[in-house]
Amino acid sequence: MRLAELAAALHVPAPTADPEVRSVTHQADWVQPGSAFVAIRGARFDGHQFLAQAAAAGAVAVIGEGLPSGVTSPLPYLVVPNARAALADAAAALAGHPSGQLRVVGVTGTDGKTTTSWLTRHLLRAAGLKTGLLSTAGYELPDGVLRHFPAHFTTPEAPQVQATLTELVGAGADAAVLEASSHALALERVRGVQWSAAIWTHLSSEHLDFHGTLDNYFADKRKLIERTPFAVLNVDDPWTAQLRGVAPAETTYSAEGQHADWRAGGLEERSTGLHFHVVSPLGEFDAQLPMIGRFNVANALAAMAAAAHLGATAEDLQAGLASFAGVPGRMELVPDSRGRRVIVDFAHTPPSLDKALSTLRATTPGRLLVVIGSAGGPRDPGKRAPLGEVATRLADHAIFTEEDCRDTPLDDILTEMERGAREAGRHNFERVPDRRDAIRRAVALAQPGDTVLLAGKGPEDTLERAHETLPWDETGEARAALAQE
Repeated sequence: MRLAELAAALHVPAPTADPEVRSVTHQADWVQPGSAFVAIRGARFDGHQFLAQAAAAGAVAVIGEGLPSGVTSPLPYLVVPNARAALADAAAALAGHPSGQLRVVGVTGTDGKTTTSWLTRHLLRAAGLKTGLLSTAGYELPDGVLRHFPAHFTTPEAPQVQATLTELVGAGADAAVLEASSHALALERVRGVQWSAAIWTHLSSEHLDFHGTLDNYFADKRKLIERTPFAVLNVDDPWTAQLRGVAPAETTYSAEGQHADWRAGGLEERSTGLHFHVVSPLGEFDAQLPMIGRFNVANALAAMAAAAHLGATAEDLQAGLASFAGVPGRMELVPDSRGRRVIVDFAHTPPSLDKALSTLRATTPGRLLVVIGSAGGPRDPGKRAPLGEVATRLADHAIFTEEDCRDTPLDDILTEMERGAREAGRHNFERVPDRRDAIRRAVALAQPGDTVLLAGKGPEDTLERAHETLPWDETGEARAALAQE
């Protein structure tokens, strides 16, 4: 694409020079010959500091909100109103708008995004659509093989999102499911995606270090509903009242018996999973989902509603739910020959930990033990004490440990978690700073009939400490602990 064409796509005047533009990035280290470099002004750095580096690496143009005083550009410069929006729009234009060749479902909310995304992907495949997936656990082409972005793409930016959608089109996909986090929406990483439908799970306090307030957090997540032609809304979530009528068309769901287009009743938690009756625009039918956790009924209803919008029949939905193999690190059961139950789950907020422990408590004949930590840095330090309170209130025994402490002293994090427990009058906990040791301690304490919940890490493949990042496999650590026994 010539620079003049890219300028037209961004709705800005073109400079005199008109080089060929092959790619776009906002990271000077990622510039390749033919790249357009987007100079973003961030909280710590201004991309304009790296213009010479970008030019030396082969960039052919710069996109930004205007040159700072005293700075000149060695390359043609496009002035745009919003650099992050321009990064996304340029990435989509250079990729040829691949999402226009797919039916794309976006999923957002505080908890349940990943499970709902995987369920939706599975139901669409059951309906005969070749479907890909982009989630926090990785991405899949229609071949079903889970892939991970390169290590330096810790969070896929707009160019990587568009490149993955292009790869899906090339692999013959009909549809894609994208897990849209609040960061991805706020930082315009999924701008330029043409949505077919969007799912709203629910909202609770999280990432306020980034968004500042709960209202800001909601406003960023709301962007997905504003940009979709069809919304799937959870009427059990109080925030949904502010989303009604935002999209041109919508459907609703409820797992708590409220009036909705899609609702569930007659729920039974059996050894084979969840059994419930569905009332829907497709008619009434019985459903079986081989998962643990009553809250997964809501995720299933949301996924069914989205899949039905894309053409799935009631029969497709029944068969798809019954054959769902689950999500890595989401209420994942690790087999044990001694009659103990070890569960790996991503629950890392007080509400999600409450849900996970309450669910396991209802189906545990023996004691319930939990291993839990809290992230370091500025990431929601206010949730550390509540996590300690929830863990000790709902589990018989809690082990407080590390979970990506980063630049925050681990002792400070664990002390806050202990404070939450002590202020609630509870002392059924211990501190085991090393996560591997904590997992082995919990397994050693467990007896036949007991359940151990390993919470917080789920499918994440690294463990971040102050001065190192280690490869991590929570399920593998659980298996090793059980084997050691």
